[in-house]
Amino acid sequence: MIWYLLYPFRGTAEAPVLADTHPLRGAFTRYGRYAASHVVTTLLVSVAVAALLIYPFPFLYTTDFTNGASILPEHAWTDTLPLDERNRVEPDVIMRSIWVHGNYFQALNKNVLLSALELQDKLLGPTVNFNPRLQISHSVDIPNATASDLTPVQRDTYHVVNGLTNESWFFQSPLQYWSCSSEIIKKDGDVTATANERKKQSTSVNVTLRHSIVFSGKRFQDRQLVAADALVITLVHHRDSPVGRIWQERIQALKHEMTDKWDIVEYSPNGRTSELYEFQFRPMSSQDVVLLGLAYLLVLIYFLISLSKLRAVKSKAGLMVTVMAQIFLAILSSFTICAILKIDLSRIPRLGYPVVIFSMSLENIFRLINAVILTPSEDSTSNRIGHAFGETGHTALASVIQNLLILYGLSKIVSPGVSAFCTFAAIALIFDFFYLSTFFLSVLSVDVRRTELSDALAKASFRSHRSTSDMQSRQTWIDAMLQGRIAMSTRIAGTIVMVGFVLIAQWHFFENESVINKLSRIIQLSPKYKNQPPSSPLNDLHQGRSPTSWLGLQDHETARELIHVIKPNAYSYIARVLHPTIFVLKGSDRNVSSGEPWFPPAVYDFVRHQWAPFVVTILVVVAAVRLLMNCLLWDELADSAGANGSAGDSLLTVKTLSRGHTLDVALLSASSDGHLVSVGLDRVIRVWNIKAGGESYVLGNDEDSSVVPFPILAMCIDEESHWLAFLTSDKVLLWSLIKLQWGPTIRVELDRHKPEAFFFVPDDSANIPSLLLIRRHGVITELSTDRVVPNNYTMIRESTIVSVSSLTERGEQIRIAMVHERSDHTNDRKGFPAQVMASTREGEVRIANQEGHSWSSSAVNVGMSRDRELVSIQALPELGFFLIIRSQTVDLVDSQTLRAIYTFKVDPIQPKSMKCFHSRPRRMRCGSVALWSFTLAYLNTCTQDLTVQTYSPQNEGESLCFCDPAAPTRKTCCPWQRARESKRVIKNPGIWDALPSGIMVGVRRKSSGKYHANNHYMPQPSQPLNGLRRRHRTTQPANGHINQENWEVWMFSHFGKQETWETLPLCSGVEDDGHLFVTNLGPMVRVGRASVAVGLSNVIKVIMVGNERFETGDDSQPGDGMPALGSRRRKGPSALRGKHTGHCPHC
Repeated sequence: MIWYLLYPFRGTAEAPVLADTHPLRGAFTRYGRYAASHVVTTLLVSVAVAALLIYPFPFLYTTDFTNGASILPEHAWTDTLPLDERNRVEPDVIMRSIWVHGNYFQALNKNVLLSALELQDKLLGPTVNFNPRLQISHSVDIPNATASDLTPVQRDTYHVVNGLTNESWFFQSPLQYWSCSSEIIKKDGDVTATANERKKQSTSVNVTLRHSIVFSGKRFQDRQLVAADALVITLVHHRDSPVGRIWQERIQALKHEMTDKWDIVEYSPNGRTSELYEFQFRPMSSQDVVLLGLAYLLVLIYFLISLSKLRAVKSKAGLMVTVMAQIFLAILSSFTICAILKIDLSRIPRLGYPVVIFSMSLENIFRLINAVILTPSEDSTSNRIGHAFGETGHTALASVIQNLLILYGLSKIVSPGVSAFCTFAAIALIFDFFYLSTFFLSVLSVDVRRTELSDALAKASFRSHRSTSDMQSRQTWIDAMLQGRIAMSTRIAGTIVMVGFVLIAQWHFFENESVINKLSRIIQLSPKYKNQPPSSPLNDLHQGRSPTSWLGLQDHETARELIHVIKPNAYSYIARVLHPTIFVLKGSDRNVSSGEPWFPPAVYDFVRHQWAPFVVTILVVVAAVRLLMNCLLWDELADSAGANGSAGDSLLTVKTLSRGHTLDVALLSASSDGHLVSVGLDRVIRVWNIKAGGESYVLGNDEDSSVVPFPILAMCIDEESHWLAFLTSDKVLLWSLIKLQWGPTIRVELDRHKPEAFFFVPDDSANIPSLLLIRRHGVITELSTDRVVPNNYTMIRESTIVSVSSLTERGEQIRIAMVHERSDHTNDRKGFPAQVMASTREGEVRIANQEGHSWSSSAVNVGMSRDRELVSIQALPELGFFLIIRSQTVDLVDSQTLRAIYTFKVDPIQPKSMKCFHSRPRRMRCGSVALWSFTLAYLNTCTQDLTVQTYSPQNEGESLCFCDPAAPTRKTCCPWQRARESKRVIKNPGIWDALPSGIMVGVRRKSSGKYHANNHYMPQPSQPLNGLRRRHRTTQPANGHINQENWEVWMFSHFGKQETWETLPLCSGVEDDGHLFVTNLGPMVRVGRASVAVGLSNVIKVIMVGNERFETGDDSQPGDGMPALGSRRRKGPSALRGKHTGHCPHC
């Protein structure tokens, strides 16, 4: 909320983003990383604290108002409030009382009881077996109201049980437990037991003689009264009652007559003899129920809408349970603390407590979840959680502190009952932040690790937020909100609900007043209530409870019964409470024998009787949670232990596959589930299972080696990882990766040249998918085990193909279904046919479309090529577009209309070095595809540096739109002409590739010390880099000498404002992988979504970024946006998902 108030000064309503080097952000990041790395420990801490605070809850609260435990809130508004004398209100009744003391906390002594009975009879007349109904007869003479004395019969005539008038009266006394009979008191063998047995006894007016109204300074043990400090005898009468006048006259007389037996003290703080009090008991009205129901409904709708935006299909139920559990734990923990601290929560209806905490908690929860979703998924789970918590922790803490200050301020201006609610809300906020930092953070870590949030992460589009340094024209907050620049964020919803509920609760204590008076009461301009009077000044008496605090302890059931007697059908009454006259028996020892207990009696009872079950329960709960976590997360815990072992917080890990070949690796092909196939110059074909730890076997090892005629020109794996295909000079061999046996052989036309493309075409109707083979001379060949003669089509005549790329029908249809999140449009549009786009040596671009079992081709007239200019083609299967790449331009071409929607200006591009990746596409309302970011990465022909050219929307809330440039655009569409461009340059990239997420990984030889000192192989930005992290900087030998084997792995990523640069040695200094001497690297191929494999002479290095799980169907072209860790959702296939051959540079 504070950020909205500061908008005119800051120009933004967003919370400030701390720099990565800020100590507070660093502390939150380290804690989040630790919590995610030690999930079980963090969860056990939160569970132990929750059990520690929740187990005592039923023992500390009760609905019985007489046993020393805290009172649970009811469905009513109730309070006892001192009124300001300036209100000039007429009291409904007058209350007079005497307090009778003996020795310190010995009021239940028989001598004290008998002496108190004597005082009571002197003040009221004989009260033995008091029953005013039995004393009434029609012949009773009604005395004059000014009479100085009344007979018992005349006195009882005015009793309220005989009719409510301005002269009515009634009294309450602990002596009524013994029928006000001295004989019964003398014969009672256990006075304390009698007081406990008759604690629910009613008077003649149906007011229960609870211990709270007839004793002061009570001591309880085992829910039983064991001692009291004072007997309280109270007379309640109307203004004109003669009984009240006679009471006052007799009190004055007793001060002179009984000084030999009693020490009599008048309690008059501040020189006042009386105070005005308002006693309220207001059941929840239908309007209250509707308003609270509406509040719960709005909070639930907000929760469900926010949850639906996460698009976490698999984790919705788990997330809802986790959120509800966190709020439940925070509320019950707060109730327990309030009971221990003697905070009375019974004044506010119980339904008001959860809704306020629920609304305040959601803000921090969803902020944390969204921050985790926006982190790079190739990063390890601990780093992702740590980064997200570091980014949001300070905001959550500031929100908590802000709400605590607001609650503190409100507690000073509201009534005591509402002030207690503010205290509860403050304690609940602290516990909610604690459980967010422990319980919710650990569960969220488990969800990310177990890929429960994978669908949300896979679908998440990454917004390039504008830098805070971007210069914009300053405008007013109202103008910005009306223009849509500022969303009506729910970040302040919790604070609004909290303040609103406090004001509504305060409103309920001003019945029958005008709206203006109510508002003035709330803001204390015209005070109705005043501060509580000070505690008892009678220090010599050492009273266990002062009269003022005793009044505040009156429970709402007593208030309800008194209201029914004094003002039937009303919800409150006002009483003129005269300060009591205190009688202390002569010779009584009022010295404090034991201090006032710090905690309520129920706490000591709990410790005395429940400590053993309590400790056992805590241990059992912790052990059970530990065993459950070990059972559910045994594999994840093992993975996380390995991931967080030696590598620390490094994103890069290198695994060596050695002893597979004796000579150099010449070809590599891989699948998304971790299968890697290598072909060496030693004529060995080996299949590796990286997911299984690097297990491998050799093809044809147990059979005739002549089955595999060398050389192998190309190989690929189908997307289901069922079949492996080898292309030789005259046939195609199929190997079953499931059955580990050879499949059918397909004959092809003799050709000893490597093809331009060789890949499987997805086909659910066939047991073995078809293959597509594209030769350099422009012939497309469809290969299938169902056809004896391959189907050939000549795409280009009298020329040579230099670049080719393709789309398939099924891949495009699934792409359409993915970007159409709304199914009502998915079936309205047909997918493209299979398409192959190729460029020739002369610079001509042609496209071939499959039409049934035949093909047709046509020229693509997009852009102008210089004479003999090399043109490359790259397909964007997720978008249905092609890139036509020339030396200094890149055309973005729609594969349907064959028209370029935009031409990118680039630096001189080295042929066939371009790689493109982008955020996950989504469908705009205008019908076109849209992205948050689009990146071109290529080698500069002149410098051989890697240039990373990124395009993002110009304004917040916009998307890069693939619509027709001539068509009108919506305000959320950012045309390519207005896109913001940023460039980054990486020196000496070596051999590199782009992962599907857009993270770039490369391997290069380390440069000389002088070259390193100039930082030439850090990203050289064309603009200032925000939040660049340089981790694991390697050091060079002091003498500058570099070993021939000194290779290093580098990684660069750029997501929004976060940039990550990291390096790692390719070969560990403590590891002898047995590779041969090399001067150049071998082939590189992508494995899964977060890994690449590269040949280093006769060994293979598998480079992983973050946490790779190798799931089937999890591989795709660069540009999928940030993928999930091990997403289990099948993605739409693409023709390019067949693994193209990685060519050895030596061949």
